[in-house]
Amino acid sequence: MPSSTNPSLQDALDRITQNTRALVQPERLAVSEQATAELFASGIEDRILPIGALAPEFTLRDALTGKPVRSSDLLALGPLVVSFFRGRWCPYCVTELETWRDLHPELRRRGAHFVAISPQTPRQNDFTLQQHALPFPILSDPGATVAESFGIAYTVPPSERRYYQGILVNIPFANSGLNYHTATEASWRLPLPATFVLKPAPNPAENPGGIIASAEAHADFRVRPEPAGILAVL
Repeated sequence: MPSSTNPSLQDALDRITQNTRALVQPERLAVSEQATAELFASGIEDRILPIGALAPEFTLRDALTGKPVRSSDLLALGPLVVSFFRGRWCPYCVTELETWRDLHPELRRRGAHFVAISPQTPRQNDFTLQQHALPFPILSDPGATVAESFGIAYTVPPSERRYYQGILVNIPFANSGLNYHTATEASWRLPLPATFVLKPAPNPAENPGGIIASAEAHADFRVRPEPAGILAVL
């Protein structure tokens, strides 16, 4: 748990922000800041599925095994923590995943399972899993369709696409194996970084996706929920 000797996740993310501001040209940062402000102004945070809502059931491909993973199967075993992340190119996402990697034994002691979901191809998700020694499944969500069902998907606008191209982040390649010239709109779809806690519904046969016990997502990708708060819900 966070303490004076074990900093919070947000402390680590804030250090990334400080380093980025020291390294990236102000005019490029301004583009990213404007895109974040416009995303917030779109009202996307108001569309996130709330606590108490029925969660969509989903089946997605596991990067490690290539097999389908069903949320209903995991919910049959207990609570399920679902973390949506943008991609391995995002240092904030990687830091968050590594934090959950370190907390995974505690999460399992509480009888819960954890999955991370991104729109990346299975190959890119497998790179993420292997590079960061993640002990939980990473699932591919092409076109962010499952993210859309949770109310957190959006399309990167053209101005921000140029920003990512300028800093050599190829989102269409990560998501679809495409380059900037062949990119489709679907390859530019991303989720808000978000964490949901799902718990089995009283009647799983009628509601196999479970019920949302905790929901947090932010239009500002630099802000993430503290794992301590997520663990407290389990």
